[in-house]
Amino acid sequence: MSNNNEKEQVNNKTSFDVMLERADEDAAEKQTKVLNYEEDSDILRNLAENPHALVEDFQEEKLQTSIVGETFDTSNASDYSDSDIQVLEGLEAVRKRPGMYIGDTTQRGLHHLIYEIVANSVDEALAGRCDEIEVTVLPDQSVIVEDNGIGIPVGINAQVGLTTVEVVHTKLHAGGKFGGGAYTVSGGLHGVGASVVNALSEWMEVEVYRDGKIHRIKFERGNTTQELRIIGDTKKHGTRTHFKPDGEIFRDDHIDFNLMITRYREMAFLNKGVSIKLIDKRQDPANIKLLHYAGGIVSFVEYLNKHKNVLHKIPIYISSSQDDTFVEVAIQYSDSYTENVYSYANNIATVEGGSHLTGFRSAVTKTINDYARKYNYLKGNDKNFSGEDVREGMSAIISVKLPEPQFEGQTKTKLGNSEMRTRVETAINEKLMIYLEENPRTSRAILDKCTSAARASEAARKARSLTRRKSVLESNVLPGKLADCSEKDPKYCELFIVEGDSAGGTAKSGRERKYQAILPLWGKMLNVEKTRVDKVLGNEKLMPVVMSLGTGIGTDFDISKLRYYKVILMADADVDGAHIRTLLLTFFYRYMKPLVEAGHVYIAVPPLYRIYKGDESYYAYEEEDVEKIKEETGWKEPKMQRFKGLGEMNPEQLWATTMNPQTRYLKQVNVTDAQNADEVFTLLMGDKVEPRRDFIRENAKYASADV
Repeated sequence: MSNNNEKEQVNNKTSFDVMLERADEDAAEKQTKVLNYEEDSDILRNLAENPHALVEDFQEEKLQTSIVGETFDTSNASDYSDSDIQVLEGLEAVRKRPGMYIGDTTQRGLHHLIYEIVANSVDEALAGRCDEIEVTVLPDQSVIVEDNGIGIPVGINAQVGLTTVEVVHTKLHAGGKFGGGAYTVSGGLHGVGASVVNALSEWMEVEVYRDGKIHRIKFERGNTTQELRIIGDTKKHGTRTHFKPDGEIFRDDHIDFNLMITRYREMAFLNKGVSIKLIDKRQDPANIKLLHYAGGIVSFVEYLNKHKNVLHKIPIYISSSQDDTFVEVAIQYSDSYTENVYSYANNIATVEGGSHLTGFRSAVTKTINDYARKYNYLKGNDKNFSGEDVREGMSAIISVKLPEPQFEGQTKTKLGNSEMRTRVETAINEKLMIYLEENPRTSRAILDKCTSAARASEAARKARSLTRRKSVLESNVLPGKLADCSEKDPKYCELFIVEGDSAGGTAKSGRERKYQAILPLWGKMLNVEKTRVDKVLGNEKLMPVVMSLGTGIGTDFDISKLRYYKVILMADADVDGAHIRTLLLTFFYRYMKPLVEAGHVYIAVPPLYRIYKGDESYYAYEEEDVEKIKEETGWKEPKMQRFKGLGEMNPEQLWATTMNPQTRYLKQVNVTDAQNADEVFTLLMGDKVEPRRDFIRENAKYASADV
């Protein structure tokens, strides 16, 4: 899970301006009211005729003119003629619309470039021609990917009349994965990988070690600058690609080595015969990680459960092959209450699932129910275990390999081959039943887990039914704590979840009531990592959050019912505040995961200091900001106020520093790596003490003491 710093810009006149315009009516009605700062006051703080007066640098005439008169004219006086039609040749289209090929030009797209080249090497491994891949990041942010495969062919391609190496790197949809016989299965089926990377690189240099010779070709922004030539002899075989992502395309070209470790560890798990070495030469000495797992996906499942108490030490492993397709599955249960199932097709993570995942889920549920009835764990009138009951505490990897996978778009996130459902179901139905019958102790542990989950599901169903019969106004769970906003369109609404009644009162007085709602939380929060959903539904600290958001939780979660598009966690900048944020984030990730994945969860960043001299003051959000403010103002010994809690600020300060969309700092919570996020939450909030202690020792150097 990563936090992206977000400074909301003054010039970004989108939803905020719409909110302000909608506030005109309310503000006009309140011109003569007197401001009341009592904690339980719900009076709108902005009493001016124009709601823009909430902003400190408000200039009435200028702002009124720019908002009322601003239009966007899309008309065009020119004729639409033959000369207006552009034909983008070669790789021009890629540079013109990079998002069509790599998703976006953020860090995600940047890392996708590396992935495309590494994926080509992994395809060599799938073909049995490669077992070593080395990826090196250099100080200039360029990357070298080298494998010991057979090497890209270096002869002339009869279809195009160019060397095959040049064709692969300069022509879209050119490659050896369209049924020519070079690859039985592969991930790169669109034939755009190497050419897109070339197009989006400032420069690229490719060396092919083949037939005892070193062949080299060079490119710049997709264009060939040095044709293929032999530069020497070698005993090596394989391909070496050295490229530098183009700064004109990627504003942030810094490569995240930790993200690389996570992604290529996954590849090493899925290809047990392959060794992937990652080298970061931006450090001295270089940071080197060797990723090689002889156990394959069995080791993968063990890795997922390394901080959990497993119910059976040796994972269940199932494999099956038919024609040119191969299915392998690894399953291991733990005493946790969450499901961690990941699916792959030809080494590509199918994060949206697909036919193979559907087949796995239905087959596991059927097989365990059949076994339970056969051996009287379930009697005649007993309900079957649901899919959720069967998968509680399950960690599983489903990996399929097939010649012609059908993915949804170039992002390849969902497998569409209908035949893979039948093949996965057949493999699970046959072999999981055999395993359960041959391992009665493990079977008993799994069925006890399913039975316990089924009882909890029934209790949760009753709790949900009770919750649904109560409206927010009728429920005693919310005794007047939620101060809602008057705006009804969720796109313009924000919910601040605030630590403590005192800070909550300040926030109520300091907010813009039109679109900002306040929910104070108090007391000890429930650690959902150690409890089931039925306990969550009965928890008086978390139910106000659930009912305020309106989406439901767990299997009932419906993001279309979300009442606030921004859910902002606002807690003190101390250890207690960090603990509350962690507990809330654990709850959101475990029971409202789509809310986090859709980018609706934010963390408010209150200032650490107020730096002031006379009537002039500035706010420092980080320690280094203090010196910057001193330099910019020329103040040598200004007065400083340290904010240790939100309650120490008055409403005006809280609005100006933490709640005003034009001046505040927010951190958006994103899930960039689901497996790593799951591991962190398990480590920090789970039952095992030793891994948590080791984590604290390892990361203590990053902590700052508040003395």
